[in-house]
Amino acid sequence: MNDNALMKKAADNIRILSAAMVEKAKSGHPGGPMGGADFINVLYSEFLEYDPDNPSWEGRDRFFLDAGHMSPMFYSVLSLAGKFSIDEIKAFRQWGSPTPGHPERDVERGIENTSGPLGQGHAYGAGAAVAAKFLKARLGDVIDHTIYAYITDGGIQEEISQGVGRIAGHLGLDNLIMFYDSNNIQLSTTTNAVTSEDVAKKYEAWNWKVITIDGNNVDEIRRALNEAKAEKERPTLIIGNTVMGRGAVKADLTSFEHQISTHGQPLSAAGADFAQTVKNLGGDPEDPFVIFPEVAELYAKRREELKAIVAAKKAKHDEWAKNNPELAEKKRKWFARELPEIDWASIVQKPDNATRAASAAVLSVLAQKVENMIVASADLSNSDKTDGFLKHTKAFVKNDFSGAFFQAGVAEFTLAAMCIGMSLHGGVIPACGTFFAFSDYMKPAIRVAALMGTPVIFIWTHDAFRVGEDGPTHQPVEQEAQIRLLEKLQNHHGKNSMLVLRPADVHETTVAWKMAMENGDTPTGLILSRQNIKDLPATGSRYEAALQSEKGAYVVQDEENYDVILLASGSEVSTLVEGAELLKADGIKSRIVSVPSEGLFRSQSVEYQESVLPKGKPKFGLTAGLPVTLEGLVGADGKVWGLNSFGYSAPYKVLDEKLGYTGKNVYEQVKKLC
Repeated sequence: MNDNALMKKAADNIRILSAAMVEKAKSGHPGGPMGGADFINVLYSEFLEYDPDNPSWEGRDRFFLDAGHMSPMFYSVLSLAGKFSIDEIKAFRQWGSPTPGHPERDVERGIENTSGPLGQGHAYGAGAAVAAKFLKARLGDVIDHTIYAYITDGGIQEEISQGVGRIAGHLGLDNLIMFYDSNNIQLSTTTNAVTSEDVAKKYEAWNWKVITIDGNNVDEIRRALNEAKAEKERPTLIIGNTVMGRGAVKADLTSFEHQISTHGQPLSAAGADFAQTVKNLGGDPEDPFVIFPEVAELYAKRREELKAIVAAKKAKHDEWAKNNPELAEKKRKWFARELPEIDWASIVQKPDNATRAASAAVLSVLAQKVENMIVASADLSNSDKTDGFLKHTKAFVKNDFSGAFFQAGVAEFTLAAMCIGMSLHGGVIPACGTFFAFSDYMKPAIRVAALMGTPVIFIWTHDAFRVGEDGPTHQPVEQEAQIRLLEKLQNHHGKNSMLVLRPADVHETTVAWKMAMENGDTPTGLILSRQNIKDLPATGSRYEAALQSEKGAYVVQDEENYDVILLASGSEVSTLVEGAELLKADGIKSRIVSVPSEGLFRSQSVEYQESVLPKGKPKFGLTAGLPVTLEGLVGADGKVWGLNSFGYSAPYKVLDEKLGYTGKNVYEQVKKLC
């Protein structure tokens, strides 16, 4: 069997397995995987470099699948590579199976990212390419791998693709190669029914190298990948014109290719004949879950080639490490996410300051202490105060990644997803900032980060209606309640899927950053104020008291035999302090509780929770967001003062008065409660 015949046999094997998985599950997407089989086969049997015996080896090439509906193709090629058994791909889309309907991150299985929401996967790839550039600027040519991404028509159309295309081209990410599987078929229509843009010209305008090929031709795929690997100035887009449902036939053996119906349902339901299609592709319809012997031999040969490639790279790495022991130790620590020693207590905070300014003070220290940290902003660094970091470094530019700041421009969704990609790559600690109201743009990416357990730090400032004169468009009201839902949702690793912290003063902000940096299991969201906040009272060191934030909620101020518990997060805690003084003058004793993270508090022991918020005591909650934010802690016999409308345009002190966020109103509401 000549080379091209063998490669066609392997691609047809992927087609059969893909179609069979969907047919057995009675759900899924067979047409796209059948069209993309040639490219994925060439990539995995000839180009992608990874360690078959150590999938998490940091020197590996990365492959980011954007189109999660192409999972049958992905699982099929990974089964050829020895990552999935036949029984496991037979269990496609079933309970407890490692082959869910859309791939979920599992590096040991060769899956770098969870994919499904179109457009995000290739953004992770672009972020990973930035991380690799950043590390290469610090460690040298020992960082020499390639980032591959795979996108389809739907992903190209998603708005996030515009941000990724612009940024990747602007930064000259020549280590990024993206294959665009262009089969002109979407789930419900043809692509020409929804778009007439020239994709090639668009990417060329963004400074990408663009190569257009027959995506089912092995020789053209090889040529394009070799050209892309040789490119040293730009990212490369390979537009592969492929055939939806390639090889599919009807019962009379006439072609059933190019059909919309094969995109999102089994071949038999789409109008093709599954058995005849398997025969047409060289398989046995009675037993389609088979890896052909010659294909098994092809991938066994590739495994041996990879072992030699990896051995040579590791030898090069060992020689580099021998000659550069300090850099080698840095590299080890960075990929292990080991933090340097940081004296958090010594960070100087200006009293009664805004928590965004307190965050800037911490970032200033981190910029000088954490060499593998990347901070980013959506064109707001001087307002979200990520410039506390930027003042000690410089922004990335094409051909110079020696700085550590990522200027994404006004593209919050792209910014979030690319920072997730940096984290998925490993070796770096990314954080990104914008206004809290604009977290709405980021939520699709935040959700997937929470699902994957990716430790990106989100810095959200201008946390409430106290944005004031900017008016309701910029005033987050419902955002905190929305984002805190992820605190209450467990990911597949059995952990709260996100850590959300709204510090109540500058010292809680320092502790919040400490917690964020030490959280390597989930994303962290820091919700910070624009306006100044009075420091909370403390009998000793306020920082030491604020360390109790690490339990999610704690008692800030207590009176013996107290009558009522007052609880809040962020700016509102200091308002409770004012109200407690008025109540005390009227003979009502209070306990004040700061709750920077309800989710974290709920993960503490029942004994601790009841020691802070004992049952049987009336509770009053104050929140600048929706009342539901605190209702779970306050309970049915208490009261939450919150907002039930969008904000209004006025100076924030006027809004405090008009909306009832004053010590006086706390006094009046608690009097009614007690």
